[in-house]
Amino acid sequence: MENKFKFYNTLTRNIDTVIPHEDGKIAMYTCGPTVYHYAHIGNLRSYIMEDVLEKALRYVGYDVKRVMNITDVGHLSSDADTGEDKMLKGAKREHKTVMEIAKFYTDAFFDDCKKLNIKRPDVVEPATNCIPEFIHMIEVLLEKGYAYVAGGNVYFDTSRLDDYYVFSSQSEKELLVGVRDDVEEDVNKRNKNDFVLWFTKSKFEDQALKWDSPWGVGYPGWHIECSCISIKHLGIHCGGVDNIFPHHTNEIAQSESYLGHKWCGYWFHVNHLNDKSGKMSKSKGDFLTVSLLQEKGYDPIVYRMFCLQSHYRKPLEFSYEVLDNMSVAYKKLVKRIADLKADGTVDEGKFAEYKEKFCDAISNDLNTSMAITIVYDLLKDDTLNDATKRALAEDFDRVLSLNLTTAKVENPAEDTEVDAELEAYILEKIEERKAAKKEKDFAKADAIRDDLLAKGIVLKDTREGVIWHKA
Repeated sequence: MENKFKFYNTLTRNIDTVIPHEDGKIAMYTCGPTVYHYAHIGNLRSYIMEDVLEKALRYVGYDVKRVMNITDVGHLSSDADTGEDKMLKGAKREHKTVMEIAKFYTDAFFDDCKKLNIKRPDVVEPATNCIPEFIHMIEVLLEKGYAYVAGGNVYFDTSRLDDYYVFSSQSEKELLVGVRDDVEEDVNKRNKNDFVLWFTKSKFEDQALKWDSPWGVGYPGWHIECSCISIKHLGIHCGGVDNIFPHHTNEIAQSESYLGHKWCGYWFHVNHLNDKSGKMSKSKGDFLTVSLLQEKGYDPIVYRMFCLQSHYRKPLEFSYEVLDNMSVAYKKLVKRIADLKADGTVDEGKFAEYKEKFCDAISNDLNTSMAITIVYDLLKDDTLNDATKRALAEDFDRVLSLNLTTAKVENPAEDTEVDAELEAYILEKIEERKAAKKEKDFAKADAIRDDLLAKGIVLKDTREGVIWHKA
């Protein structure tokens, strides 16, 4: 099965077959979180799909090593090297030290990953562990003439490259030339797309984390971190589409200048999760987290299934209505699998036939939607006995990680029962909500709806009035 796996490579703009540097072995690098706040579910869509990619590669026979960085210094609020350090921003917001913030939100991130069945990478490397490596790489770039010191900071000189915009077509490159005209100007830069490798001069004198360097006491820029950590073990580089420019573009620029040859040949990018107002972002204020979904009564695995039902390269729009439908579909799916008889002999021929179909789906640009369709197909296949169906579901779940054979199956009778006290409370709250809407107090009306949803009660407004049911 090896050498059949292919996905869309952002660098070549083609669906490329993966050819590893070392036969049978693949190294993956994931741009990890900047741990100044909780990850929202849009961030986590990328990590879910990268997790599926890793598990799919393992499933078809590769020995995979996956590395992730943790950005705990150097990521400014603007990708153009302006604004406040995000870690310092988080520390000020919560009146804690930067390292306290980093520890808390790193743990929170991996707790969310656990809820979503995202495997912890083999290597997790905080940026603050690698300061000597960053300094060495910058020294080499200066020696080679790819970097310069100005105003106390060290910058990468993008004019030294024949092709800086490596991810873009010619027409896109023409549009990108002026992409940073609207950002705060850094008078020290020779070219507007130059980027900081090391800061010693910053408008934030209270920058918490600083280290000695040949250029003065300071801290690294964001882009140098991923290059340095990933350069040791890299075959496939992963991230969200918002990382393509400038972050991954800058990584390639500094890494290939440092090495003196081509660097990473495969780039895997996951598209945005949107809501009705557009791309999800922490800058909007309120944002959806895994914990919030749980508070509203959703199993986090339902969100994972929601992501897998769409292709990773397509934008995905989130709504509670869609998640409600997905929750119903998920409960029915795991119940069908739970109802399969445990006894019987697995039909090895049929097992191999369906396994090949599944491998073809995940190996063909990670078609997770087709992979789930195959699960439904095998369940309704009358030529398969229950033992074979269950064995296949368990086998496919090594990639899908939807708890297909281990999920707790709710008793439908118990699920619809509501005691008299709760029913009275529901009806009272419906009337309160009705009055609030009449007074145009929509915040209160929404709060009542959310309160009931947290208790597992879904309200639906119809022409005939409000109806309710258990989630």
